[in-house]
Amino acid sequence: MELRFTGEAANVLKDLADSPNYSAKLKKVRKTLGLLEQNPRHPGLNSHKYQSVKSVDGSDLWESYVENRTPAAWRIFWIYGPTDGHITIVTIGPPTEPSVAAGSRHARGSGP
Repeated sequence: MELRFTGEAANVLKDLADSPNYSAKLKKVRKTLGLLEQNPRHPGLNSHKYQSVKSVDGSDLWESYVENRTPAAWRIFWIYGPTDGHITIVTIGPPTEPSVAAGSRHARGSGP
């Protein structure tokens, strides 16, 4: 799968990369993105549909775990598309109601 990133997701990655205090978190996020790119159903990701929110175009929003058994553990929220073979990373962070305003139509090309 090829990963694409919304502006929001790209900004989160940039903020993590720009802050030395978040180097461990960035390493975990990058590892998770690598697993997601190889196999969105990898058991370590615990990928599942996010039940309370859909993307702008109505497609299913998924979440995958960056961390487990950690208070406010980070997740990667994503959708399939915009075309076959692509996954669009919507946002990255702790599990709150993710902003999906960007949706798949505003995804950037391959990211970090």
